[in-house]
Amino acid sequence: MATTKIYIVQRHEQVQKTIQGLVELIFLFFFLFNFPNFACYLYFFRYYSLYGHVETMAREVQRGANAVQGVEATLWQVPETLSHVILNKMKAPPKASDVAEIKPEQLLEADGFVFGFPSRFGVMAAQCKAFFDATDDIWKKQALAGKPAGIFWSTGFHGGGQELTALTAITQLAHHGMIYVPLGYTFGSGMFEMIEVKGGSSYGAGTYAADGSRVPTELELQQAFHQGKYVAEIAKKLKN
Repeated sequence: MATTKIYIVQRHEQVQKTIQGLVELIFLFFFLFNFPNFACYLYFFRYYSLYGHVETMAREVQRGANAVQGVEATLWQVPETLSHVILNKMKAPPKASDVAEIKPEQLLEADGFVFGFPSRFGVMAAQCKAFFDATDDIWKKQALAGKPAGIFWSTGFHGGGQELTALTAITQLAHHGMIYVPLGYTFGSGMFEMIEVKGGSSYGAGTYAADGSRVPTELELQQAFHQGKYVAEIAKKLKN
């Protein structure tokens, strides 16, 4: 009987300030789902975070995925594309030493994905796009076609790309033939919260970083947990 695995890929966190002084956290997380028969293998990787908006969300997505029996979630980093000179000027923290960088071909081992990233001018951060660009050989073979994938994100404020970032990210999934798994309104009444500020939408979970001082709210974390569990359940159904 075949054994399946789950990976989580994380892009190293950086801090970037826009002209308005907003802070963006550069991350990319992948959750790759595999489902062993009658067994559950869980791998947890601790990683460094400065502000931790997307990281905090990713932890909840991971917890939600691992709540599904037989699901295994592993964290990975996406390779850095900026030079050390630029990173030093940006005062970016060092990469997490306990989280390995993923190679494109390792995506083939997974049965499902959840990608997480910050918005940069309304689209995913360049480091994240560079990783997708490096999957050309996989794309030619359409080796990821039919595999489910979800997305979540962080933006500086409500006009920073909460939905645009999601919409532009879907193109990466479509060209690989992956099955996009949106949240829809499966989160229930939490989707219609009008009293407190809440990121995310029917496309996926989300949060706001503001000037860097804001942290994900309890409701946003609950939505992230729900997304991890929901996508894992969908991936498991497709696998079976």
